[in-house]
Amino acid sequence: MPYTLRGLVSVAGRAMLCAIFLLGALGNDIPNFRGVTSVMAREGIPAPQFMLIGAIVFLIAGSLSVLAGFKARIGAGLLLAFLILATYFFHDFWTMEGQEQQAQIIHFMKNLALMGAMLFLIANGSGAWSLDNHSRLAGTVVSNN
Repeated sequence: MPYTLRGLVSVAGRAMLCAIFLLGALGNDIPNFRGVTSVMAREGIPAPQFMLIGAIVFLIAGSLSVLAGFKARIGAGLLLAFLILATYFFHDFWTMEGQEQQAQIIHFMKNLALMGAMLFLIANGSGAWSLDNHSRLAGTVVSNN
């Protein structure tokens, strides 16, 4: 695949991957802070206000990191940590029955796929047209002169 096309695909993939996290934080968690903390408290999450602030920080920092490809492995780690906790507390299908269980299985599996994407980023980096890759390439160019 030509470098330009690889770069475009890489940026588009990172943007699509991060959209759910960034928009969730900015479009739901922040504007509905009280409502979200109430739901978190009902789910048994300790110190829900503190935990929600942490989740928002992880979501925004992780998304921007992956999107820009700057320290993307760390950003993917933040998003992975968020996904593990959110999946355990909010998509506990094993405690449910019927249609509610089926709906939560779908959410659980979606989050499992997103966790796989984060592990892939941690293992392979952010790809072409990323700040991490640019820094590496710039260092290579300087060292070759």
